[in-house]
Amino acid sequence: MALGLNVTEPAEACADPNCPFHGTLGVRGQTIEGRVASTDMDKTVVVEREYDVKVPKYDRYMKRRSRVPAHHPPCLALDVGDTVRIAETRPLSKTKSHVVIEKTEAETDTGGGA
Repeated sequence: MALGLNVTEPAEACADPNCPFHGTLGVRGQTIEGRVASTDMDKTVVVEREYDVKVPKYDRYMKRRSRVPAHHPPCLALDVGDTVRIAETRPLSKTKSHVVIEKTEAETDTGGGA
């Protein structure tokens, strides 16, 4: 099933009806890239992304963080720290309205400081 997004279909198949590749779940709206912060829930991951917000009073930037719960299809193997792309979908539960569509290759950070 084609998503209409430029993502590769996972090699492993699954029987999850809420899988955008092997089930009937459609995707729509925005896509977000972030880091997996938690895999503690069943079939759900928490994706966290950091962004900067300008504070006009001090003419500086402040870091903000947003955490989005997303459905984790069984055909994608995810661990904490993986960089993923999630897409908006119909509400799957009270808090979940996104699904993981791709595990992107994370760059290794060498830390390079003083």
